[in-house]
Amino acid sequence: MSVRSHGRRPAVREVGGERPAYTLTVKDLPADERPRERLLIHGPGVLATSELIAILLRTGTEAEMVTVLAQRLLKEYGGLSGLARASVGELSRHKGLGGGAKVATLKAALELGRRLTLEQPDEKPQVRSPADVAALLQIEMGLLEQEQLRVLLLDTRHRVQRIETVYQGSLNASGVRVGELFKAAIRHNAAAIVVAHNHPSGDPSPSADDVRVTEAIVEAGRLLDVEVLDHVILARHRWVSLKERGLGFR
Repeated sequence: MSVRSHGRRPAVREVGGERPAYTLTVKDLPADERPRERLLIHGPGVLATSELIAILLRTGTEAEMVTVLAQRLLKEYGGLSGLARASVGELSRHKGLGGGAKVATLKAALELGRRLTLEQPDEKPQVRSPADVAALLQIEMGLLEQEQLRVLLLDTRHRVQRIETVYQGSLNASGVRVGELFKAAIRHNAAAIVVAHNHPSGDPSPSADDVRVTEAIVEAGRLLDVEVLDHVILARHRWVSLKERGLGFR
């Protein structure tokens, strides 16, 4: 396999006295594959979340390109919300984020995003269809290696107020406490919610447990006067709306 160097020799590291191994950096990639160059040419909207984080971090480690490091961070912390919740101390101890500069840049960017959302309530994303839910969550949740269940809290115009991660791990009817899904909704006076979870297998087809969980969530929403708009299952390249399929909604 040939390595395109673009005028720059890849970093070399010794591995236990064996033949030197080459570790590519972002600068070794073709220009049209580098996150920063792609952003400048096409705009930030075309970049994956991991690519945007890679731009913030700037460099990886001797053993890991910065884009791979960014993907690993998203997986280990369960997405942007997990990174936002992680403390500075916790992130500083993470392999690849040693020192304060990278952690400070990452936390500053996440905080700016949070403040921007608060300053512009009329520009909050609005859920008009399950496709809107997929657009918000699929890139991030489709890459997760574990099942994760999130709840979108909506106002009376179905604008997203918050996104809460409620469960991580195998989703089954006996293990999900439906009341947990509505705690944040009640606390933040949400008018409606959308439930979303991912299938790491890549197949978003609803299981029998998915349908039973949905039925319980919809019934609880009626009792609590919180409308359940949909339950969307996400995979890497596909998604399914249980409401569109008439599963769990009567």
